[in-house]
Amino acid sequence: MAANSQFSMAVHVLSMLARSKDENFKSDYLAKSVNTNAVVVRRLLGQLNHANLVVSQTGANGGTRLARCPKEIDLWEIYQAVNCGEVFALHAKAPNQDCPVGKNIEAVLCCLQKDIDNGIQEKLSKYTLQNVFEMVEQGALV
Repeated sequence: MAANSQFSMAVHVLSMLARSKDENFKSDYLAKSVNTNAVVVRRLLGQLNHANLVVSQTGANGGTRLARCPKEIDLWEIYQAVNCGEVFALHAKAPNQDCPVGKNIEAVLCCLQKDIDNGIQEKLSKYTLQNVFEMVEQGALV
């Protein structure tokens, strides 16, 4: 199963915007850096705009820029803006309640899912877009 890359692309795009300060960037330019189609970037920018992380303008001088300073945007906000749901999905149909595993597995997985989600929030909240941008500029690893 393929992993969702929207978070990675969002951090990439926002890092490009952080580098530019207040300059507007066209989706075509951002898409070249991400190595994807501009439509994919425009969809992503729509989600980031909805989360108030970017501001977009149309027209000849249009484009997108950050809505706030990079040190004010943490990775958890970005994750929430593009997240497609929980880290894993629970059963589509209720498991067999007559089965010794089936009758308890959903409750166990639900607790595990919440614990993992809390861990993701805790870790991502420690980093800002500014941190990522600085690491990219320095070529440094965490």
